[in-house]
Amino acid sequence: MSQHDDPHADAGLPRPIPDATPHPEDMLRAGAAPAPAAAPASSTAAGPGRYEHVLEQFAHDYLRDRRSDRRWKTFFRLIWVTLVVLLVWAMVSPKHHAGATTGPHTALVEVRGEIASDTEASAELINAALKAAFEDPGSRAVVLRINSPGGSPVQAGIVNDELKRLKALHNKPVYAVVEEICASGAYYIAAGADEIYVDKASVVGSIGVLMDGFGFTEVMKKVGVERRLMTAGENKGMLDPFSPVSSKQQAYAQAMLDQIHQQFIAVVREGRGTRLKETPEMFSGLFWNGEQAIKLGLADGTGNLDFVAREVVKAQDVVDYTPRDNVAERLAKRFGASLGEGAVKAARSTMTIR
Repeated sequence: MSQHDDPHADAGLPRPIPDATPHPEDMLRAGAAPAPAAAPASSTAAGPGRYEHVLEQFAHDYLRDRRSDRRWKTFFRLIWVTLVVLLVWAMVSPKHHAGATTGPHTALVEVRGEIASDTEASAELINAALKAAFEDPGSRAVVLRINSPGGSPVQAGIVNDELKRLKALHNKPVYAVVEEICASGAYYIAAGADEIYVDKASVVGSIGVLMDGFGFTEVMKKVGVERRLMTAGENKGMLDPFSPVSSKQQAYAQAMLDQIHQQFIAVVREGRGTRLKETPEMFSGLFWNGEQAIKLGLADGTGNLDFVAREVVKAQDVVDYTPRDNVAERLAKRFGASLGEGAVKAARSTMTIR
């Protein structure tokens, strides 16, 4: 184009500067590909930094959670290790009597609660305490402090036999001190003492034997439940609470109870001797207060532990030989040693002899 053909030149206007950027169509004709559009500067600069920040935060949270998990696992492992150590300690640590002294003293053995093989008043624990009390050269006499409604005649008989053996072996007197109650099997044990001291309001006696249970046959008939009991031996299901009572089996059980009752009576007569003022009701299972028990010869006088130690034994210092649960044993029982105890007791035979 010539100068005369340019309208800007005729009008005296400045000429436009030609665009140096090639047109896409021209580039395609020339065989070149268009350059990609550049990303905004702000987006290019912020992208990597933002991702790095997210990754850093994620790693920090992950490590924090892992540390927390490790701490909790370590904490629970330490608890279990501690419990195991306590259980082992409870099983192997010896039980020492409290307040031991080398001087003259009155040896105390407690008989508290139900007398049974799995209680604190079991023959095993009581006999161990009696043995330690008799063997201590400082003990002048042994006092059984009793507060028990009774329990197993077998456990009571074992204690009574051991008491007689230790008395003869060590030639030391034995006294029984009754607090609230000394009945049934507890009196079976007390009868082995040289003298029995009570409070005037103590409950003493109940010289008898019982076997208790339940019968559900009528209830089963009403609700339509059928008992299917299979035995090998005609008396194997004797006194089953879900089966009708057999008069023959009932008579046999009664004869057994009568024999055990006679054994109990013999122990009381041997222990009390001529002091006993027998009445028709004495061995009927009745019980009396302490004042009446003294009149009947079931007890010798009123007095507590301090009175007996001070006035009878003449050794005012009292040393308790009763086995006590240590801290480990209490924790062991709380955390599982006694777990399911109620269910175990419920699963035992419904017939118990006391």
